Amino acid sequence: MDFNMKKLASDAGIFFTRAVQFTEEKFGQAEKTELDAHFENLLTRADSTKNWTEKILRQTEVLLQPNPSARVEEFLYEKLDRKVPSRVTNGELLAQYMAEAASELGPTTPYGKTLIKVAEAEKRLGAAERDFIHTASINFLTPLRNFLEGDWKTISKERRLLQNRRLDLDACKARLKKAKAAEAKATLWNDEVDKAEQELRVAQTEFDRQAEVTRLLLEGISSTHVNHLRCLHEFVESQTTYYAQCYRHMLDLQKQLGSSQGAIFPGTFVGTTEPASPPLSSTSPTTAAATMPVGPSAAGLAPPGEAALRLEEVTPPASGTRKARVLYDYEAADSSELALLADELITVYSLPGMDPDWLIGERGNKKGKVPVTYLELLS
Repeated sequence: MDFNMKKLASDAGIFFTRAVQFTEEKFGQAEKTELDAHFENLLTRADSTKNWTEKILRQTEVLLQPNPSARVEEFLYEKLDRKVPSRVTNGELLAQYMAEAASELGPTTPYGKTLIKVAEAEKRLGAAERDFIHTASINFLTPLRNFLEGDWKTISKERRLLQNRRLDLDACKARLKKAKAAEAKATLWNDEVDKAEQELRVAQTEFDRQAEVTRLLLEGISSTHVNHLRCLHEFVESQTTYYAQCYRHMLDLQKQLGSSQGAIFPGTFVGTTEPASPPLSSTSPTTAAATMPVGPSAAGLAPPGEAALRLEEVTPPASGTRKARVLYDYEAADSSELALLADELITVYSLPGMDPDWLIGERGNKKGKVPVTYLELLS
């Protein structure tokens, strides 16, 4: 019990000494040991890494789960070390509602059949979203959390310890200075000076040792950046896969709806009034080519019968022609196609038996096949 009381008294004395030293430094009444410039740069870099990692982590969580209540629930499950229950995505919920609506309104009606097709596509989109969230959480969010909850806590602990060692060192320097000042007035303080010098040597050794430990941890931030870089590449890869899946599912749905629309509304146009893949601004020709929709002829998908289309024999129908605005530049693959320039207006119409992804386009005395995905059909 006596031992415990002495230890408590000693700890209280050390705490009080550090508090006095810290306060006097704040008021400019005591000298402070400064760290070298390289060490200060390491500290600044570490703080920046921690702050930006927190911001990126939080915003990525919002991206993957916009619902704040759901995020709080997942956070609590994590803290309790319990498995987060499976959650239905918004796309899957929409698919469920559409399927139920089709069942009640009539699955054999045109509207019911379309609801079923869209529901299946939304279900696939929801599944793709679930896979993306799961992959991104493991490959990106988890490493960021591990850094903040593991490495950064260790660094913070060692930095606090270094701060304490620095306060002890400066307090010893202050005591030695006072002892030497007293020694100049009386020879009775020789022992006090020796004691202060011994305490200073011990404090300096402990400070140097702790500074080296902290320096090594701070220099390890470079490895953290390398690890986070790898995780960032994996995040981009998973996001690219997710959006590619979404595009493919919607393109399939667009084709299904296009073929059924032609059967339901004869004489109307097949296609959408919005681009399937919006162009990126300020892109190089190579990049633009990679992001624009690919017409069926470019992919080798044009039906054999259309390859021998005789344009001189093609005449527009008496009714059913429409104006269309060109969304992107298009280079004709052969003489049966019409080259397009972005933002120009052309007249378009469909012919019986044509591929639903194509229309006949006319501009002045020129005519040829044009891909629907490059057009915005106007009312």
